[in-house]
Amino acid sequence: MSEQRAPRGRTSGQFGESVEGEVSMASESIHPASAPSRRVVVAAVGAAGLALTLNACGSEDDSSSSSDAAPAGSVLAKTSDIPEGGGKIFKDSGVVVTQPTAGQFKAFSSKCTHQGCAVTGITNGVITCPCHKSEFSVTDGSVKKGPATQPLPEEKITVSGDSISLA
Repeated sequence: MSEQRAPRGRTSGQFGESVEGEVSMASESIHPASAPSRRVVVAAVGAAGLALTLNACGSEDDSSSSSDAAPAGSVLAKTSDIPEGGGKIFKDSGVVVTQPTAGQFKAFSSKCTHQGCAVTGITNGVITCPCHKSEFSVTDGSVKKGPATQPLPEEKITVSGDSISLA
């Protein structure tokens, strides 16, 4: 039996059609793209680190501005909304209302004195800031754990019947 061979550089494809160039393409060497220089990599890593640092240290935009704050005299909550030994954060008004003991209500700024982040939690008599983990007392706003060194400023409220309002 006689075997037919395709001429060099030509191969026979499926169903007899000829396929040109496949052999020559396979024999070409593949050159990887040039890698970035060490200087470029170091600069990129430095820029990314700087961006992360600035983002972590910057104040959190909690969309609370003086135009969003409830006006003096407006009702924030009912006394039954504030748990004894805890409190509630009113983001739009920029205040935290606490009830350290039954029937005693206090209010503090919800802006951490360390770097101005909005506090986000109240657990076990402690108001917490998420940015650097400062903790403040629900009783008087004093610092229980730093890095904050100043207490939360007290805000004036009035309690009338079962309503708590900004003074």
